[in-house]
Amino acid sequence: MLGTRGVPAAHGGFETAVENIGLDLVDRGWRVVVYCQDDEPGAELRTDSWKGIDRVHVPARHDGPRGTIEFDLGAVRHAAREAVLDGSVCVTFGYNTGVLNSVLRSRGVPNIVNMDGIEWKRARWSGPEKAFLWTQERAACWLGDHLIADHPEIARHLETRVRAEKITTIAYGAPTIIDAPERAVLEHGLEPGSYLTLVARPVPENSILEVVRAFSSRRWGRQLVVLGSYDREDPYQRAVLDAASDEVVFLGAIYETDIVSALRFHSVAYVHGHQVGGTNPSLVEALGCGNPVIAHDNRYNRWVAAAAALYFSDEAGVVTALEQLFSSPDLADALSRAARARHSAEFTWGQITDQYEELVRAHLPSVVEPVER
Repeated sequence: MLGTRGVPAAHGGFETAVENIGLDLVDRGWRVVVYCQDDEPGAELRTDSWKGIDRVHVPARHDGPRGTIEFDLGAVRHAAREAVLDGSVCVTFGYNTGVLNSVLRSRGVPNIVNMDGIEWKRARWSGPEKAFLWTQERAACWLGDHLIADHPEIARHLETRVRAEKITTIAYGAPTIIDAPERAVLEHGLEPGSYLTLVARPVPENSILEVVRAFSSRRWGRQLVVLGSYDREDPYQRAVLDAASDEVVFLGAIYETDIVSALRFHSVAYVHGHQVGGTNPSLVEALGCGNPVIAHDNRYNRWVAAAAALYFSDEAGVVTALEQLFSSPDLADALSRAARARHSAEFTWGQITDQYEELVRAHLPSVVEPVER
């Protein structure tokens, strides 16, 4: 498994997917190898094992994009050598260095590429950055043996690049949370059942400013809890901070999964303002907690949340959704039940692993039985 910073997960959705899918496959008898980025000065390539997953630690001696390219190149070269020897399949997450898939292709190593979202369309990138990402997407589409789309709309986009038979739609998973300790909530000065959560990168395409303005337009007797790092040096993030009433609470970035799950579980609802992308991990995790959802109205969110959400397209729509939710306990209960039903039907990690396992089996270079452990 290539393309992420490795396991255990500490950096985002792809790492969480690799951890959950990898551990599930190990339990099913597979040998799983995950490539991990090592940023320590003077680090050398090394291997170890974590919960049954074989890890290959590849040094990255530089920061930022240069370090990422250095890591990806080292990882793909090592994986190509090893996969040729033992008849493995590579699963690459992301396409930001898509051209490097040529190393695997040149060695005849089967490579399944999870294409993530339409990254080059995101507003935060400059013109040259968008051009680079567009090129890498094209390269990954051509060089990968098979593509994974995490959402039907992403699959439709990829069909403009390759034939439909080369694409399989596999979404993102999340655990089913049926209970969580209140301590993490209380320690952050919150009262269970008296706040909403919002978890998103603070960029314009995630509608955070619109949500905060709408929530701050009146008194609700509840709080909006916003997770993520905010810096007044950034104009957009400063605008969000300045728009917030005293009922909006900024907790900063929290990476401990148990704490985030507890905050979600004990919240009145989850607010999801993402306007672009495929299946968003944060939205799926909210469904796994049984959260009623207030979501931006677009085709991505509609497919994921379905009947579990109230939808908005502007600030007035956020206010309307809040009014409906707070005034009707029956509606909140119905949305919560719909969230659990949607999660159970589509987004459990067991279901996601089933689909990855089937795809990997189909691309094994020969009939290889899972390693007995």
